[in-house]
Amino acid sequence: MKAPKTLQEAIQHFSDYENCRQFMASVRWLDGVVRCPYCNSDKVTYLAKARLYRCYGDHPKQKFSLKIGTVFEDSPIGLDKWLPAVWLVVNCKNGISSYELHRAIGVTQKSAWFMLHRIRLAMQSKSFAKLGGPDSEIEVDESYVGGKVNNMHKSRKLRLAKARSEVRDSEATVSARYWGKTAVMGMLDREARKVRATVVPNVKRETLQNHILGEIEHGSKLYTDQAVAYDKMALAKKYTHEVVNHLEGYVNGRIHTNGLENFWSLLKRGLHGTYVAVEPFHLFRYVDEQVFRYNNRATKDNPLNDSDRFHLAMSQIVGKRLSFAEVTGKVGETPF
Repeated sequence: MKAPKTLQEAIQHFSDYENCRQFMASVRWLDGVVRCPYCNSDKVTYLAKARLYRCYGDHPKQKFSLKIGTVFEDSPIGLDKWLPAVWLVVNCKNGISSYELHRAIGVTQKSAWFMLHRIRLAMQSKSFAKLGGPDSEIEVDESYVGGKVNNMHKSRKLRLAKARSEVRDSEATVSARYWGKTAVMGMLDREARKVRATVVPNVKRETLQNHILGEIEHGSKLYTDQAVAYDKMALAKKYTHEVVNHLEGYVNGRIHTNGLENFWSLLKRGLHGTYVAVEPFHLFRYVDEQVFRYNNRATKDNPLNDSDRFHLAMSQIVGKRLSFAEVTGKVGETPF
């Protein structure tokens, strides 16, 4: 089966359900043999009229669709819309808003919003392998995400100004300048050209250094700015730690965090320009989305194209589930 290479080819190709069925089967089962998601038996029959498979195993749910056990599960939206939507999200450099997606594929804005969150879950890639190694160079930095004061309503500006004045008078670990914003920590492996980023509850020394210990191999060279959280680092015996003072300059030979600054620029460009308003509750999903695109961008050493990124994201859809109650924070509440 010839794989589509462009968005136009993808839309035409997946408009035929048979192409969707064959593609989903090849993504879920690499050997091409469809197996029951409940009992793993290959004794199944395809029911063409119902577009379902029937398993002959002895269990209650004998019929299943290709969406079962994936991020598409229980969605009434067809694969002819789901697959182009995945293509758009993984290949749009600055992301695609729910309003853009709803106009592009013909679903409601609410459905498009939910689809985007499901696709971001598929793009999430949690690796147990640590970054770096002996003599590897790792940039570590944190950034803050939040609304601009100039764009806020007058009443909200006053509340924020009051909160910031209280922070100045207290011994808070976050300066008044960043009060009301969400902290995101990032680590960039220069050799592997891969970044990891996560939302953190605070920028205290203990929080950031625990993340470093859990994500970076001992013996790596760490490059950070002069933030207090990295001062008097308890990790000095396990890492080579070099600091760039941004009050004096941004580059001192190999010591800089400009690679991560590039990632922060891409992340905030999407948040401010495409998504406009992102709740802190959902921010980690948008970070995962940008990490996926950054780590799978086309480079000289790894010339990925749009089709490659699409196939990679689709290979990660199995075993992930996100309900509307979870994404709206209403788990356990009655639906009416």
